[in-house]
Amino acid sequence: MENDNPVIYGLEFQARALSAQTAETDVVRFMVGTQSLKFSNNQVHLVELNEETGNLKTQVYQHPIGEIWSLQASSMDPDKFVTCYNTLNEEGVCQMKGALWKLPMINESSNENSKLEKLADIDTTPYGNDLKIITYHPSDGSKAVSVVDNNFILWDLKNDNPQVITVGTSGKNSSKFTSGKWNPHNSCNQFVTLNENNVHGWDLRNPSDISWNIPNAHSQIVRDLDFNSNRQYFLSTCGDDGYMKFWDIRMTTEPVISRIEHSHWVWNVRINRFHDQLVLTSSSDSRVILCSIASISSEPFGHVVSTEEESTQGEETSTKEKLEDGVVGRFEEHEDSVYAVEWSSADPWTFASLSYDGRLVLNKVPRKYKYQILL
Repeated sequence: MENDNPVIYGLEFQARALSAQTAETDVVRFMVGTQSLKFSNNQVHLVELNEETGNLKTQVYQHPIGEIWSLQASSMDPDKFVTCYNTLNEEGVCQMKGALWKLPMINESSNENSKLEKLADIDTTPYGNDLKIITYHPSDGSKAVSVVDNNFILWDLKNDNPQVITVGTSGKNSSKFTSGKWNPHNSCNQFVTLNENNVHGWDLRNPSDISWNIPNAHSQIVRDLDFNSNRQYFLSTCGDDGYMKFWDIRMTTEPVISRIEHSHWVWNVRINRFHDQLVLTSSSDSRVILCSIASISSEPFGHVVSTEEESTQGEETSTKEKLEDGVVGRFEEHEDSVYAVEWSSADPWTFASLSYDGRLVLNKVPRKYKYQILL
């Protein structure tokens, strides 16, 4: 991808589940889960990018038990991941379920459709039927939280049968949670849930009470959130009102920054872990937008340059244009709603986006802005 052209990969079936292979830090890999209405046709695709040639190496694994609504790779084990999938229960009624999987060794999988090893079912049915997401602990591959109905459940995955550690709830009469995410700060003791247009922070050491909240964060449903991994109190939200907002959870009455760049619902927001001034959003308007939010990033003026380096760079440094807040890239390779976007865990400049028609697009941060950040 030396010329920064997008690389496009087409899936046979519709899809909305995307994850970077988080524990893989040497190779750019993403995982995609399909949504075929014929449950036995569903697949997990492992897509690897050769950064020198721009070619893709792909492997397809069968997921014959249902259509995948959510997929997340383990934070610590490259070969493990979880799925939330829709299937038929014994009464013939559709129901969301969760499972923990293991990939076979890639070099042992020469055939087109390889078998996944199901390590365990993550049974959330005692807590509700509307399973939304299962998400790994950021630094402990043996823990995960599932979000179902009004509950979030912390699991111990070390055993053959996952064990419940603790359960939090928003109360019987409140609206169901729509999603959730770990707070990577404070020793990862906080989990954050989305509830209609509200955001709630919970301390897993005392999960019965809300630690903090952002009431009416958006005028419509909040679809996603992401934390700035380099700034302790800052997170971003997006929702059906088309806005992307940034919040300081110490003062939640007003957003720090509020921007509207999309013309329809915003499904995903992702802050770059390495260069947190770079923020991606994806939307039902079929676009992926890359913004610079440098003013509240950990690198508001780019990389810190030592006095010695500054003197050697001379006038070039003084004339270097600072990266301002605003849109730095609009990516329009999709023709359907873009339900997911993810940064690569191996290359800070590469990201993938997935639209419902099964089109996976791999892109890079425009070189102009990359050099503006680095130099």
